[in-house]
Amino acid sequence: MNNQIHCYSCGNHYELAERTHCTCGETLWLDIDSSGFEWPSGGIDNIWRYADVLPTIDHIGVNPGGTPLVRSKQVDEFAGCCLSLKVEGCNPTGSFKDRGSAIGVGYAASAGYDWVGTVSHGNMALSTSAYAAAADLNCAVFVPAETPPERLELISRHDPNIYRVEGDYSRLYTDTLSLETNICFVNSDTPLRVAGQKTTAYEILESFAPSVPDAIVLPTSSGGHVSGVWKALCELEDADVIDEVPQIYVAQAASCDPIVSAYRKTQETVTAIDPDETIAVSIANSNPPSGTRALTAVRDTNGGAVAVTDDETRTAMDKLATVTGISVEPSSAVAVAGIRKLSREGIFASDDEVAAILTGTGYTERFDSGRDVESDLIDVSTLESKLEQITK
Repeated sequence: MNNQIHCYSCGNHYELAERTHCTCGETLWLDIDSSGFEWPSGGIDNIWRYADVLPTIDHIGVNPGGTPLVRSKQVDEFAGCCLSLKVEGCNPTGSFKDRGSAIGVGYAASAGYDWVGTVSHGNMALSTSAYAAAADLNCAVFVPAETPPERLELISRHDPNIYRVEGDYSRLYTDTLSLETNICFVNSDTPLRVAGQKTTAYEILESFAPSVPDAIVLPTSSGGHVSGVWKALCELEDADVIDEVPQIYVAQAASCDPIVSAYRKTQETVTAIDPDETIAVSIANSNPPSGTRALTAVRDTNGGAVAVTDDETRTAMDKLATVTGISVEPSSAVAVAGIRKLSREGIFASDDEVAAILTGTGYTERFDSGRDVESDLIDVSTLESKLEQITK
């Protein structure tokens, strides 16, 4: 595989194992030569359908992707446009995170790592631990100390090592990527995770081919998924597969909307905010590591950003469940609520083709699995010594 990564902002190049962030502070992504790429015909119906633009790594037996794009005419009036729904809840662990986990954990297996890890208390923790189990790798998951027992039970089903962290949890993202360790961390917007997550956009664009949607709208947390969508559009444009580039719109909860706030204030960069509580907990990231890259993607595609209230999110979630039969988590419904708001503001017209990415399922089944949930409580200040201890 090509182990070169580069900075979208300043153009610096590095080796993949060298770092995840540029010296300028921005996040990096994998170099991919998409010249000569064409839509595949028949065959594989998962992310490996696009193997020509993915890293060459071990396939670990759990293949995400190939999720349905549902044309949802019954909610067009509600949404105010011609709405298509990309149902990522159909991935093996119920979220789009599986796309990045397949690439990140597959790379770790190919590179000879014994351990993979992530910093997450939700879908990414569940996904990473599942793919680690499939690859027969040890997995370390770092979650906030106050993570509910029900969520820990879900994550524990794949038998990772769970560490509940006291102190400044936001430090873990940077610390796990900067400290020297034998664990391959596949955090929210690392180059390998973004490389897998871009396949969401590849599938959407292939479904629309030879035309393209007018816009792609997705809920946004770290900015990693938006980065992947933008990367895909850039690659497809470079390959002359698409003649027009869809606009990218990011949707966030109004009580935690750092990217939307920066967009509205016409800031060049995204800065941290003081958040309030929201039901869209999966995207409640007040200091997104790839926030500026997501903001750049929005502006590069002439898109936009929208924030919605929890009530607007609940309305959209209920509409999806009762009219389309699709149950999604609140963070996914933020995208549809955002589309409705944009239509009411005159941004989308009734005949605009808009694709909403529904990032996670609403069917998070909780039951007594019979597994004893074990977790260690650590302080963030002891992370370095804990990482050394884990891999001895």
